[in-house]
Amino acid sequence: MAKDTKDTSSVSIEAAGGARHHQQLRHDALHKADNKLLAELGYKSEFKREFSLIETIAFSFSIMGVIASVSATLSFPLASGGHVGMVFGWLIPSLFVMAIAACIAELASSMPTSAGLYYFSAKLAPPRWSALASWITGWANVTGQVTLVCSIDFTCAEMITTALAVGSDGAINLGNGPTFGILLAILFVHGSVCSAATSVLARLNLFYVVINVGTTIGAIIALYVCSGDNKVSTRDAFTMFENNTGWSNSGWAFILAFVAPMWSLTGYDSAAHISEETTNASRAAPLAILIGVGATAAFGWLTFIAASFALVSVPALLETELSLPMGQLFLDVLGKKGMLAVWALVIVVQFVTGAAQTVDASRVVFAFARDGALPGSRYWRRISRRTQTPVHAVWLVVCVAGVCGLLGFSEAALSSLAGMSVIGLYTSYTTPIFLRITTGRNKFVPGPFNLGRWSILLGWISVAWVSFVIMFLLFPTVQNVDAENMNYAVVIIMCVFIYAGLHWVLSARRWFTGPVKTIEGDADSTVESKSATLDEKH
Repeated sequence: MAKDTKDTSSVSIEAAGGARHHQQLRHDALHKADNKLLAELGYKSEFKREFSLIETIAFSFSIMGVIASVSATLSFPLASGGHVGMVFGWLIPSLFVMAIAACIAELASSMPTSAGLYYFSAKLAPPRWSALASWITGWANVTGQVTLVCSIDFTCAEMITTALAVGSDGAINLGNGPTFGILLAILFVHGSVCSAATSVLARLNLFYVVINVGTTIGAIIALYVCSGDNKVSTRDAFTMFENNTGWSNSGWAFILAFVAPMWSLTGYDSAAHISEETTNASRAAPLAILIGVGATAAFGWLTFIAASFALVSVPALLETELSLPMGQLFLDVLGKKGMLAVWALVIVVQFVTGAAQTVDASRVVFAFARDGALPGSRYWRRISRRTQTPVHAVWLVVCVAGVCGLLGFSEAALSSLAGMSVIGLYTSYTTPIFLRITTGRNKFVPGPFNLGRWSILLGWISVAWVSFVIMFLLFPTVQNVDAENMNYAVVIIMCVFIYAGLHWVLSARRWFTGPVKTIEGDADSTVESKSATLDEKH
């Protein structure tokens, strides 16, 4: 009997060992195929491919931080339509963003590289304009990525000041200086976390997504259930319109509510930017983009619906002394202890969102520097030997975001910075999409995920929508404008594009050729060399 048991145990151990060996062989084959495709795109593999499909989806979803994004942007639909602005001001843009996400997913499947959007533009533009298209897309994306880090982390700092104000019953009201100090502390922690090895970052994202989804579902239930008999009617929750913007045209006022979802639904190109760290990237990246945007849009809409039912008076909520109206709504519905419990989790979600965005921005900076497009590129493109991550690029993002945080001393300037991040990112999204449906039609080589005959239609819808979005994001939120409520987004974006334009005309056009190949020889020989090197290490 003992011998039989021993034999059975031995067979089980051998079977488990065989399964692990088979799994390792499968991973090695996928990594080899990934590295071969990357070599065909012109780059050698410099990262460890530690992100699985699930972890890539978690990263794409976490970077949009549903409940935190809704909490950060509630003031926009509140003023621009009230209940209607909250419900339909989120739903309508979300449908168009799904079209954009589908187009980006198609491109990411075809060309899975950290260079992402500016690489797509370079390959799809006419040869004569390839370098310029790449330059414009790259600078727009870098600008949007870094300013988004700042706006996310500054909002996290405001969430912390809101919690302190509620917890102290109004005794602690921190001004712009202490809030900026909190921002710097958050950025420092993000820089430290995001300098870690890829394997650590990949595992952290599984924790991130659990906190994100759990907090969002909990907040939805809490708002709807705990509001009890104080809920507004279903008709009012979906159809009551209130214009508190100062614009006399209610239609235009409602359009301004679109700022909330357009700011929240950004960063989903992150799946493309970590594709060089992802297993089976040509399939994982597009799936992560689509699932991330779809889930965020759905959860965000449900959150706004629950908030609409729980909201009794829009004008009263707009008059709150707290930094963020969502904090006041939780306080009204849940009481002090309940609000602080939920708000603590919201802060964690926003902190996680900022960490994910810092990773994303650092990969964009690394890729752009790898192609020599940034001042000091030799330094910013370095990979840490210990963690095999672009640590220098991480800290560049952190430092520039900290400088941008100085705009927080002016509420109007900080709000404009958020608009600037959306303009920069969506400009970089739509440029390769436009080239894909025009000059790049015959150049485009579909990947495992492609839109087929829907590609052109969705592409034109995306281009038209982004053109409209950029236009309204440059307008102030009120009709009678002064220095305190001016929309400075146009000033900020013009400064960036004037610098990038002058740099191009005076210097870059002579040496910048777009994405630079970092490999020699054909793809097969490069991958074999890489595999041999890895074998020697093992």
